[in-house]
Amino acid sequence: MLKDRFGRIHDYLRVSLTDRCNFRCLYCLPASEFPNNFKGCSTAADQMSADEIISISKVFVELGVRKIRITGGEPLVRKDADEIISRLSALPVQLVITTNGSRVNEFIDTFVSAGIKSVNVSLDSLEKQNFHKLTHRDEFDLVMSNIQLLLQHGIHVKANMVVMKGYNDNEIHQFIEWTRSAPVHVRFIEFMPFPGNHWRPEKLIRYADILSIVNEKFPHIEKLEDGPHDTTRKYTVRGHLGTFAVISTMSEPFCSGCNRLRLTADGKMRNCLFGKTETDLLSALRAGHSLEPLIRESLYGKEFQLGGNSGAAWGLSETETTNRTMMGIGG
Repeated sequence: MLKDRFGRIHDYLRVSLTDRCNFRCLYCLPASEFPNNFKGCSTAADQMSADEIISISKVFVELGVRKIRITGGEPLVRKDADEIISRLSALPVQLVITTNGSRVNEFIDTFVSAGIKSVNVSLDSLEKQNFHKLTHRDEFDLVMSNIQLLLQHGIHVKANMVVMKGYNDNEIHQFIEWTRSAPVHVRFIEFMPFPGNHWRPEKLIRYADILSIVNEKFPHIEKLEDGPHDTTRKYTVRGHLGTFAVISTMSEPFCSGCNRLRLTADGKMRNCLFGKTETDLLSALRAGHSLEPLIRESLYGKEFQLGGNSGAAWGLSETETTNRTMMGIGG
């Protein structure tokens, strides 16, 4: 069992397959900060091999991890992603994945054979032109088609929408309307500060603001029960097939129930998304050292909230929170 000094049990591991992505999302890789030919921060030699991903994941499973989320960058751009997904599915864990949705059609058979029942799809706009503006890619029709493909295969879809004032906050009603006839779970995510994404308090649409906007057009909102480790506050609109939620990282942190650990594509363990430190598990593995003491030491150093950042996260500059981009951490 992996327990931190605050008594929180950690049984959920997020494994990044790569810090590369085929999208250029505004809140992750803004063009003003990263050149168009930017591929990622690590070299092939730096990144974990498929065997190393499985070996490190097995150690975490032996220590009590029961859920693994595959992340990136965009995990499906990795050439051996199908092999890794298949091998991870053999572990005694619930296996899920987060993707931008652009390559789901190429991996749907892998998802099904791996027993994946839930997929998070990053989707920040339901308007084709705005989607292009936010991602710098003309892939809207493909992503929407792939969401339908997932639903047709009985896979639960969570659509992650990072809400940014002046960019897509005018689409909140549209996302809620989508849940009327589509059995999707929309998750509105508060804009979070990371290096290069020009986060400012004035760009933030808070949890309370999002609910207020939803209520303007959809007054019949019903609260759903949240789990002890949920990062979301879940709701449904009466009569809708789908549901929605808010991830209120900035305005109302949910750290007290955190059970998550992160493994970056270059094999570093991070005990918090906003943490300032990381532990090099890959080098230890390659040197033949035991990983358990390193894992437990890292977990013991985990702060209670927001990686130890002060000021309730309001007004922090992006450089004060973490030394990696969101893509570099794996989200």
